[in-house]
Amino acid sequence: MVAFGSSGVSPCCGKIATVSPASNLKLKTGVNTVKLHFKILLESGNMRLKISLLKEPKHQELVSCVGWTTAEELYSCSDDHQIVKWNLLTSETSQIVKLPDDIYPIDLHWFPKSLGTKKQTQAESFVLTSSDGKFHLISKLGRVEKSVEAHCGAVLAGRWNYEGTALVTVGEDGQIKIWSKTGMLRSTLAQQGTPVYSVAWGPDSEKVLYTAGKQLIIKPLQPNAKVLQWKAHDGIILKVDWNSVNDLILSAGEDCKYKVWDSYGRLLYSSQPHEHPITSVAWAPDGELFAIGSFHTLRLCDKTGWSYALEKPSTGSIFNIAWSIDGTQIAGACGNGHVVFAHVVEQRWEWKNFQVTLTKRRTMQVRNVLNDAVDLLEFRDRVIKASLNYAHLVVSTSLQCYVFSTKNWNTPLIFDLKEGTVSLILQAERHFLLVDGGGIYLYSYEGRFISSPKFPGMRTDILNAQTVSLSNDTIAIKDKADEKIIFLFEASTGKPLGDGKLLSHKSEILEIALDQKGLTNDRKIAFIDKNRDLYITSVKRFGKEEQIVKLGTMVHTLAWSDTCNILCGLQDTRFTVWYYPNTVYVDRDILPKTLYEKDASEFSKNPHIVSFVGNQVTIRRADGSLVHISISPYPAILHEYVSSSKWEDAVRLCRFVKEQTMWACLAAMAVANRDMTTAEIAYAAIGELQIDWEKIKAKIEMEITKERERSPSGQSSKNIGLKY
Repeated sequence: MVAFGSSGVSPCCGKIATVSPASNLKLKTGVNTVKLHFKILLESGNMRLKISLLKEPKHQELVSCVGWTTAEELYSCSDDHQIVKWNLLTSETSQIVKLPDDIYPIDLHWFPKSLGTKKQTQAESFVLTSSDGKFHLISKLGRVEKSVEAHCGAVLAGRWNYEGTALVTVGEDGQIKIWSKTGMLRSTLAQQGTPVYSVAWGPDSEKVLYTAGKQLIIKPLQPNAKVLQWKAHDGIILKVDWNSVNDLILSAGEDCKYKVWDSYGRLLYSSQPHEHPITSVAWAPDGELFAIGSFHTLRLCDKTGWSYALEKPSTGSIFNIAWSIDGTQIAGACGNGHVVFAHVVEQRWEWKNFQVTLTKRRTMQVRNVLNDAVDLLEFRDRVIKASLNYAHLVVSTSLQCYVFSTKNWNTPLIFDLKEGTVSLILQAERHFLLVDGGGIYLYSYEGRFISSPKFPGMRTDILNAQTVSLSNDTIAIKDKADEKIIFLFEASTGKPLGDGKLLSHKSEILEIALDQKGLTNDRKIAFIDKNRDLYITSVKRFGKEEQIVKLGTMVHTLAWSDTCNILCGLQDTRFTVWYYPNTVYVDRDILPKTLYEKDASEFSKNPHIVSFVGNQVTIRRADGSLVHISISPYPAILHEYVSSSKWEDAVRLCRFVKEQTMWACLAAMAVANRDMTTAEIAYAAIGELQIDWEKIKAKIEMEITKERERSPSGQSSKNIGLKY
């Protein structure tokens, strides 16, 4: 096992080597693949920002705020009273309007696009707050539709909620006010004795986050609801942002630190002090990245807090940061009159022996580490999202989707997208899922449209890889309105699975994952709830309440193997692998014997499982480094034998390996498949001589009855009865 600053490989188990990318590494080994792996990993850099800055500023004074209308058009406001439009396609700028001399703009926020509709492709109006105590509703053409007296002193921030039905403003007078879409005052949410420098809506638009000196406060709109308040910084807090997808909070202040919090006020990450106060923070739309701005400083960070890239442009202080709608670029409002643009490049995707890197906005480099072959992929438009898995690379640009096979990089399958901005790509063995502002779409790798699942109150803008899961036959989506609910759909039709009954849990669910192999009737879903308990249950629900069984506690992250139904997770201080999770339904007493556990203290705080491919698990540590763990390949072979009903081969394998874990898995698999001869051999091998066969037979008969109910013909999909 090897830990890197950027990535690593695992030629063997049980050893850790930490290698700096700058070190001079010499490997003397006869295994070429290992040598090549090391070479690639040391040559490759992390994600970074490509800075674009004009020689001469377009504004004469400090630029206070910026905002995107589309992925190629930006508006900027300055103390020179000008509102300037930037067209990134033509590299042209034009003055939209010159404000009166007594209006100094402070904050700008575009009215949100209508969710779930394709008619409005860009924002048509924005709110501008100013130093004269007013906010102004201004059209895209620069016409001031309405000016409203809002606060005594400057209006320091204004934000539309996600539906565009309400506006919140905060000011030097310490008041937080809620306004209607047309600028009518609805309520004064709160009042305090200190200025409120920044404000953000909660993901459900039911709560507001605002600053109070060194404190952060989350106040619900409902009058008598509980208010959450905590000390967040040692200096005055200048900026906050709250992401709707990951539900995480960013804060930054005069103590020169930025911090990441969850929505309960628990600290997840605190940066080292910078040289100067942090003057701006902003989440990327998908919640995977964020950017922070300071004096001559622009930093790109992962959602867990660690830094991808640090740039030092000559900008003065960056007072405001805005992400483009597609999440590929950043604009910053600079203290010296400049507007700085930065594109995210050098993103990297890995699968088995392939490594794909986004080298430019429209160019990818594919490297096969086995033979060092390199392919360049050129695209007509900029790359927005990509995913590499199951021998296919799926790339979405602003207009099209490209599907490459790892066997042939020269002839991709290309089809047009219904809406340009894809926010999520998920892959399964047979098909892949695209999520954009208009809906959820399932396609085959041949480019054929398969289905588009829908459910009441669906908001595609807040879906991510933790709340959506895909297998060959099932799509699972966590409900945002009621987080105890999981919607289950047939992949082939997009219709609700089985009798349409929802999967309901007693607590809010944080993360879901479908297993990837096996029959549809045996499909399982694992999920983590807010108590960090791990549960597993069947997705097929036929009237009767399916049993939801707890597999583990204090689980922070999980992943299914892509080759067999083996589950892994990080449990408090342990890395745990459930070689046969179905054991909980067969014989819970032997479940501990089917596990592999390893001390996880080396992964530091808040590690995350990136992938589980074959028998290799990739874990991202809190400092951003990747650690690769190789687990035993034998349980996967055992799964393969059992799925093919090769019981004699399975027994021979267990006798060869001579591990209790393998025998325990085989015992549970044999009982689940009603092969009592193999079950007796396996139970004897693990010393379980006193077995309640009557109880096991009763369980099996109950399973047979269930299968008859499920099958239209009244026949089980497996051989009915016990095999001796």
